Amino acid sequence: MERTLSIVKPDGVNQHLIGEIIKRFEGNGLKVIGLKMIWMGRKEAEGFYAVHRGKPFFESLTGFMSSGPCVVMVLEGDGAISKTRAWMGATDPKKAGEGTLRRQFAADIEQNIVHGSDAPETAAFEISYFFNALEVFSY
Repeated sequence: MERTLSIVKPDGVNQHLIGEIIKRFEGNGLKVIGLKMIWMGRKEAEGFYAVHRGKPFFESLTGFMSSGPCVVMVLEGDGAISKTRAWMGATDPKKAGEGTLRRQFAADIEQNIVHGSDAPETAAFEISYFFNALEVFSY
């Protein structure tokens, strides 16, 4: 079983999409094994997105991610990373496939509703960034 992190970003929370996003993940064979609502400060957002430090979008991304509450969740299932990324759609909603979360709900390339880990190593870092061992449960 593979694990991944997904985040309902501030724009998704503001659009009341938390339940819809979870429903889609669960309806496609993934289990939510960790879940909580947080509000990252700028420092926490910069730490989470440290891999992007120095890129032109870093400041606006971390500003956006610290602008309101997010829902972070750990998903588990066969191929969890690739499944989650497929259902999210391309980062740019204009390039995302029909029926994907980003195509249906996202405003633009930065305010794109949801985040998902892109590799097992990234998922391990991202999950441990937000969750301790007592907050994630396989069942």
